[in-house]
Amino acid sequence: MSWFQRIKTGITTSTKEKKETPEGLWYKCPSCKKLTPSNEHAQNFYVCSDCDYHEKIGSVEYFELLFDSNEFVELNPNLSSADPLNFTDTKKYTDRLVDSQNKTNLTDALRSAHGLVGGEDLVIACMDFAFIGGSMGSVVGEKIARAIDYCLEKRIPLMIISKSGGARMMEAAFSLMQMAKTSAKLSLMAEAKIPYISFLTDPTTGGVTASYAMLGDLNIAEPKALIGFAGPRVVKETIGKDLPKGFQTSEFVLEHGFLDKIVNRKDLKVQLTQLLKMFKN
Repeated sequence: MSWFQRIKTGITTSTKEKKETPEGLWYKCPSCKKLTPSNEHAQNFYVCSDCDYHEKIGSVEYFELLFDSNEFVELNPNLSSADPLNFTDTKKYTDRLVDSQNKTNLTDALRSAHGLVGGEDLVIACMDFAFIGGSMGSVVGEKIARAIDYCLEKRIPLMIISKSGGARMMEAAFSLMQMAKTSAKLSLMAEAKIPYISFLTDPTTGGVTASYAMLGDLNIAEPKALIGFAGPRVVKETIGKDLPKGFQTSEFVLEHGFLDKIVNRKDLKVQLTQLLKMFKN
């Protein structure tokens, strides 16, 4: 006698409802391809625990990482670019701005804020690569200029976190003028003997490298960041030679004297606090 008896024929197991893994639960490192739970990756400051690859992050993550208790006062949050040239490429510049603002919840490619880092006052101006490639337009230059004015008035050190593809082509000469504008403003910081720390992240290129990114009292960078003016392909075509291994990485730039230090993201706040206390004393 059997233990079970089928009382109805044709019984099938339904497979219509397939359980999908929710998106965003796992992070796949683009360098070593290792899978890591997204929450663990975030807790490790968006750095791969296996190969130390530093994932690109924006102002939201840097402010949370650096400012004590993530408390800060944002400076000039509502500045937004105009379209002085009525520029159009594959789409109108005004449409591109609106699209980027909607996708990123940012007004432009840089945010600036004042808060405490390890108990020390600091103004941080941080670029966001997600907004039109972190390109430097009029608003980026104006926000940096106003942040410097704020530092001069309050006598507070400044840190600029660079992450940019360079000048914003849609603003042409208006964008290029930000190089001179920000450099002139930083000279006032130097005259007032107020510290300016430049932090270069992946990538820092073009007019940003040729201006404020390389003018710090201290120039520091994240590991393996791309740092340069023109891209490797353009440089190779210009000089007609193969480029050295690791060309334009932060390690190469440090070796050749253009950086003072490379700092791992997990050590950034501690070392930044030590620097601020050192400058203060």
